[in-house]
Amino acid sequence: MKESVTFCDFTDRFKAIRPDNFSYDGLKALYDWLEEYEDSTDQEIELDVIALCCDFSEYTLDELQSDYGDYASEKWDDMDEATEWLNDHTMVIPVDSNTVIVQAF
Repeated sequence: MKESVTFCDFTDRFKAIRPDNFSYDGLKALYDWLEEYEDSTDQEIELDVIALCCDFSEYTLDELQSDYGDYASEKWDDMDEATEWLNDHTMVIPVDSNTVIVQAF
């Protein structure tokens, strides 16, 4: 039995289980990406908040530099450079001009 989940349901489940894992805009970007994934693959995804929190993290440029900068050959000057490098290694979901969600790798 599957259940349709609205964005409101999605945010409520994160607030109940992992309230500080993603910003509101990050949750919106992740929700939209998951919806698009389901539409493009015709596969339903079961909402598992803990698994999503383990698989995806939201970052600013400074946080990316701290966590992934040692893997890159040079320091990134802006989010576009960081995103370009990350796209070669994992999946990146843009949130806004200063923030992205990165799939763990």
